[in-house]
Amino acid sequence: MHALLAAGDEASSARPIWFVTPATIGGVLAALPQPQRDWVAAAGFEPKAGQHLLLPDAAGSLAGVLFGLEGPDARQRDGFLPGKLATALPPGLYRFANAPHDARLAALGWLTGSYRFTRYRGGEDKPVRLVLPEGVDGAELGRIAEAVALGRDLINTPANDLGPEELEAAMRGLAERHGAAMRAVVGAELLSQNFPMVHAVGRAAARAPRLLDFTWGDPTAPKVTLVGKGVVFDTGGLNIKPESSMALMKKDMGGAACVLACAAMIMGAGLKLRLRVIVPAVENAISGSAFRPSDVLASRKGLTVEIGNTDAEGRLILADALALADEEAPDLIVDMATLTGAARVALGPELPALFTDSDELAASLQAHGLAEADPAWRLPLWAPYDSLLDSKIASVNHISGGPFAGSITAALFLRRFVEKARAYAHFDLFCWTPTARPGRPFGAEVMAARALYAHLADRFR
Repeated sequence: MHALLAAGDEASSARPIWFVTPATIGGVLAALPQPQRDWVAAAGFEPKAGQHLLLPDAAGSLAGVLFGLEGPDARQRDGFLPGKLATALPPGLYRFANAPHDARLAALGWLTGSYRFTRYRGGEDKPVRLVLPEGVDGAELGRIAEAVALGRDLINTPANDLGPEELEAAMRGLAERHGAAMRAVVGAELLSQNFPMVHAVGRAAARAPRLLDFTWGDPTAPKVTLVGKGVVFDTGGLNIKPESSMALMKKDMGGAACVLACAAMIMGAGLKLRLRVIVPAVENAISGSAFRPSDVLASRKGLTVEIGNTDAEGRLILADALALADEEAPDLIVDMATLTGAARVALGPELPALFTDSDELAASLQAHGLAEADPAWRLPLWAPYDSLLDSKIASVNHISGGPFAGSITAALFLRRFVEKARAYAHFDLFCWTPTARPGRPFGAEVMAARALYAHLADRFR
């Protein structure tokens, strides 16, 4: 069980947390001793969502906690809201004295909200532990929280300590823990093994680019392949980014972190599928060997690609990786990538964009995302915009060159490299929490991985 969770037999020593709304607070207060009711009145506590009040006992010690939830007339309910308590309460052991909106999500939000990236500052807060709510699978919850922490750690680590080689080591460690078979194609070997665009994007960096690939599970089971963008740092290449846009580019390998987190959940749960994970890992740097705007690159699929802007490098490395994934015609390919600013303009930092031609797949991913407090919003693969990628000298240009529909044209470009898979989905992610929210500390965020895992667990448990 996760270190921050306690078994039910410890409940007698845990401090109670009462969840209250304007409609229920009267009943909760009626069960409290009169001095505590007087304390609540004196404090002027109102049961607003996210507000809490510490209740003292007769000796002045902490006896319990009131915590406000959204009422029935609220436009939305955040299942992670009780996770706010993980950093708001004094150290100790707590239990839910009555039911939040969703006990499982509340406990998961408690775990994910307790995450801290301590690699460079050291020291950890004293633990605020929670008794596992009745009926909640503590082992599953712990696996999910640990997978999220793995992904967040990777995204939070700066590029000086997380290059392509270090990303390979993290992926290899995960593969070895679960008995997966892994290979790496590194440097000039990318050309001899036909990954020309991965090589082109990464060749300017001092650290060699690579294609990372592992498989796990019964080879006769349904085949699910996850592809993650692994750009450990993106200068923009010769189309160099301005300072404000470059500051967070350590997170440009967030897609890789998310697929590794999802893979950890899948393998930890032993889902009945054959899993493959492919990560093209590069640094988009600047040197005399950097690829240029107007270059024409060969691709693994055989299409020639005219370069419109070297800052749109992620779709190039993904294209070679998707072509590899597609060659064995899996049942499902899903790629995850911090791909376009256009998706953030459209949907903001909290809501990834989802692209797929399958209505059934889209509906399942969105439904599971809402249920898991890990949402995504479907945008269209609008076929008429395909013509925006036309090139006069190559099979395709990798950008539209105009100001409109940037996330859609990026998804349309990627779709050209997937033909044989039975189903395909693309997530355009932000992978960062700019303002802390319950269950989601400031900094790196693993997005869409829990939704995808829930979809797969529903099918392949």
